[in-house]
Amino acid sequence: MTKSTEKHNIYSNNASRGESLSPYGLFVLLGFHLKPTEPDGWNNYASFFFGLPGGEQIKGRFDRERREKRTRVNEMIRIPEIRVIDENGEQLGVMATDEARRIAEERELDLVEIAPNVRPPVCKIMDFGKYKYEQSKKTRESKKKQHVTHLKEIKLRPKIEKHDLMFKMKNAEKFLEQKDKVKFTVIFRGREMEHLEKGYELLNQITERFSEIAAVERTAVRTGRIMSLIMGPRSDKSSEKKTKKGGAATDAENKD
Repeated sequence: MTKSTEKHNIYSNNASRGESLSPYGLFVLLGFHLKPTEPDGWNNYASFFFGLPGGEQIKGRFDRERREKRTRVNEMIRIPEIRVIDENGEQLGVMATDEARRIAEERELDLVEIAPNVRPPVCKIMDFGKYKYEQSKKTRESKKKQHVTHLKEIKLRPKIEKHDLMFKMKNAEKFLEQKDKVKFTVIFRGREMEHLEKGYELLNQITERFSEIAAVERTAVRTGRIMSLIMGPRSDKSSEKKTKKGGAATDAENKD
């Protein structure tokens, strides 16, 4: 016999003799009898503490919300009259639900409720399996198109070598093409603080380099020994406008 079973027997015997139980003893006794780990255990707790019949009010609310989100199909549509649209998009008018189901069955299709909040509800005759597949496909495609913007950081030194600078610029260009923001950070050490202008010159060089594909979102600011600048990718529309302006200027020069 385990220790927990022994405690259960002790508390049960005390309760049967009418002896008072400590709060801890009451909690252990409820844990054995109500068993919250079982599927209906928490409903039993709700029934004991709040007077709900088996937690039906709590459970019923969640079941109702789940049913409201679910699409009603065929026999699940119980309202007597509905407005029907056929598989070709033509209006069949308001008719009895049984009649609409019969038409759907004759065409070997399903009757699907598409507008439940209007009166009468609007239902469409369609292949529900194909409809669900197309909806899931659209959802996956929309998720693929979504892009979460990250802030990437490129750390530089005022006296950075040309080769190292070119390598870091290639990485920054890759980040901007992936629609991520880039933070360029220039770190000063020792006597480099006496030549802060070199940091500004370096950041100005960077903004000129990426002016066509990126825009400055936060100008160069210095905090202690760190100077930083944030650039973000240009939208496709703004880059197209800039290209058109450049093309118009070139045409004007050619005419002259």
